[in-house]
Amino acid sequence: MFSNPELKAIGEKYGKTVAQVILRWLVQRNIVPLSKSVKKSRMEENINIFDFELSKEDMDKISEMDKKESSFFSHYDPSIVEMIAGLHQ
Repeated sequence: MFSNPELKAIGEKYGKTVAQVILRWLVQRNIVPLSKSVKKSRMEENINIFDFELSKEDMDKISEMDKKESSFFSHYDPSIVEMIAGLHQ
């Protein structure tokens, strides 16, 4: 996701990172993003999303990318659930 060329292009347009674009997209959809970082620079980057607004065109572009599934793992996949459960035993 963070190397997606379309998201990178949108980020360059606003002078923002892909992470900031994604966080802003969530905020503009009235979704509260829960980001996690232990690095001060990333925390500052994550909060610095309120000085720009994505255009309707950019919002729509990003929405069209949404495949309604996780880019990391699917909690609907039994093998993934078993693997994660096994990590906590």
